[in-house]
Amino acid sequence: MKNKTLHGIIPYLVSPVVPETGEIKTDVLQKLSEDLIKKGVHGLSPLGSAGEVHYLNWEQQKTIVKTVIKASNGQVPVIPGVTAYTPESAIEQIRYYETLGVYGVVFIIDTYFKLSDTEIIHFIKTVAESVSCEIVLYNNPGFSNVDIKPNIVLELADVKNINYFKDATGETSRLLTIINKTESIQIFSASAHIPLTVLQIGGVGWMAGPACVFPKESVQLYQLACDEAWKEAMQLQKKLWGVNEIFKRYTPARSMKASLKIQGYDVGEPMRPLKPLNKIEKEKINHALKKIKKQV
Repeated sequence: MKNKTLHGIIPYLVSPVVPETGEIKTDVLQKLSEDLIKKGVHGLSPLGSAGEVHYLNWEQQKTIVKTVIKASNGQVPVIPGVTAYTPESAIEQIRYYETLGVYGVVFIIDTYFKLSDTEIIHFIKTVAESVSCEIVLYNNPGFSNVDIKPNIVLELADVKNINYFKDATGETSRLLTIINKTESIQIFSASAHIPLTVLQIGGVGWMAGPACVFPKESVQLYQLACDEAWKEAMQLQKKLWGVNEIFKRYTPARSMKASLKIQGYDVGEPMRPLKPLNKIEKEKINHALKKIKKQV
């Protein structure tokens, strides 16, 4: 079996940006990252969908990853998101991040023309075999127009640095198919799944934006699953599910930035072309967060 280290609760981080200048609020991002580590998370993942990776330029992305690595200070692995239309672009990004000391990357393919399974496999293999860090495959066909189906994951299972898979289709049956057919790929839950269910079938953790909002409780959920305290874990999962509902209803960046601002982090508004939530929507999120906090 290949060496595996990633596990547990790994929050996707928002990207605090000054709208007028595009400057990254590094102090806010560092404080958020340090606070998450203090609350027990097992890793940090900047530049995901909640981190608005598609709306950031390369200089902003580099600044964000450098800031999170500095905040981590080697305490937890940093796994930034990488999205690209070509293998060459992905390789260039990943090689730079490797010089900064990332443990790995969460890799999602972007496309304009639909790719065949063979083309997807070749794309991913080309990238993975050109870098040395870990590759977490991320499947989000609703956004990327690429569907990394179980047969593709299984085809890639022998690539030495492809050890993890995260799927955002919400079809947990896909994950069980992979778990049943290989021990070389470890599974992370996404916000589209019920994290506890994925942990029950053999998943190793939860990578998601909502864990930014309730990190301590998310870590507690993971620990209960590790202890096989399923009844207690399910009770906690039911209470925490409201965060996932906020995430889905208001979209990742909008919901997470609004939630974190309520908690005192000056993360700013979503980046254009996304529009900020209105006052009524923010009040609804505030009400929902207070309700969840009372329950947990």
